[in-house]
Amino acid sequence: MNSKKYWVWLSMVFGGGTYRLWQFMSVFETVEEVCCELISTGRAVGLTENEIHNIKSYNLKDAETLIAECDKRGISIITYADSDYPSHLRFIPDPPPALFCKGNTACLSGTKTITCVGTRKAGNYSISACSRICSELAKKGYIITSGFAVGIDITSHLAAAEAGYPTICVLGCGVDVDYPKENTQFREKIIESGGVFISEYPPGTKPMRGNFPKRNRILSAIGRATVVFEASATSGSLITARLAAEQGREVFVLPPADIFSSAYGGNIILMKEGALPVTSEEDITDFFRVGSPADSEVKSDAYACITGERLQIKPENKPHFFSVAHSMLSEMAEKSRSDDSKSDNSKEEDVVYSAEDDFSELEDVQKAIAGILRREGRLHADVICAELDMDSAELMMELTELEIRGIVKSCPGRIYELL
Repeated sequence: MNSKKYWVWLSMVFGGGTYRLWQFMSVFETVEEVCCELISTGRAVGLTENEIHNIKSYNLKDAETLIAECDKRGISIITYADSDYPSHLRFIPDPPPALFCKGNTACLSGTKTITCVGTRKAGNYSISACSRICSELAKKGYIITSGFAVGIDITSHLAAAEAGYPTICVLGCGVDVDYPKENTQFREKIIESGGVFISEYPPGTKPMRGNFPKRNRILSAIGRATVVFEASATSGSLITARLAAEQGREVFVLPPADIFSSAYGGNIILMKEGALPVTSEEDITDFFRVGSPADSEVKSDAYACITGERLQIKPENKPHFFSVAHSMLSEMAEKSRSDDSKSDNSKEEDVVYSAEDDFSELEDVQKAIAGILRREGRLHADVICAELDMDSAELMMELTELEIRGIVKSCPGRIYELL
């Protein structure tokens, strides 16, 4: 079955950076089943008004038309079901269902990728360090990844492209949209050097403010390590760095030129949080030294490329973030298909997660948290938030109390487990 049109249609309905699509994927066996269910009886699985509007606005013919237009314009589409879908993205919490690409998609399968981020108004010290380090890394076979913004982003891209090496540009708009205008002149050079522009947003999508925070999860995931060259305490680069840490990536940071300058406030924060200082490309290449965890991961992915043993869409290979939603959504779908009239003794229980006897002294919300962890094992805090529909700050308070009481244990990357 050619599933491309279904993945593209789902990206049109749900947009970028949403877990909702994967909630439905946890319920049904194939992407075709998801689409058919949403088109025919989508209300049964709790669609929002906006999602209902999008389903009425787009049909599968629209997806086919978009695919044909992309083909004519030299824009390739890689879906989650395709063998060349970047392995780095498969198991992040909300992987993009489709990537729209302009350029050499082969570099997306690069085994040594480094994400470089920083401010748009970088100083000479940071620009010089970024250019030199990225150039040396590119020459040694590392693929530089960034967001194609002015400042640090474009400096890292050009350090690779001007040396004739590929670079990956992750956009928060359509790959055909000239944004930012200042960098339009560099597009051809990046393509000629074997680079690629990618986006989860269809061609023509404007650079809306909300797109970029969502884009950052892709930016951080593609790189096996992230380097922050210059960032203030409120810089969006910190979001990318923290996403990288949560995704299990190493984070490097350029030591500040001036510890009293607010321009490097973010650098100082990251160093205090444990980011590794980078003073030359050797600090990063050493991270990939033979025998290191990064080296093992690189070799594993390289073997997959050689043998063609890529992951397929199977229940056991679906993103773990959404597996915990399966039973809840299945019950919703089953309930909608049953008769409206039910006897009182057959009414479903309100509590989804039941606690064991040893949780009897806990508050209800704490019982729910402990129940999820007992059932699923180690989980990221965001997964628990999504399951219980809780505010992140409220959840962290509850987890802290549970940790003090010796019921849960915090692990690196905001991962929690029962003791």
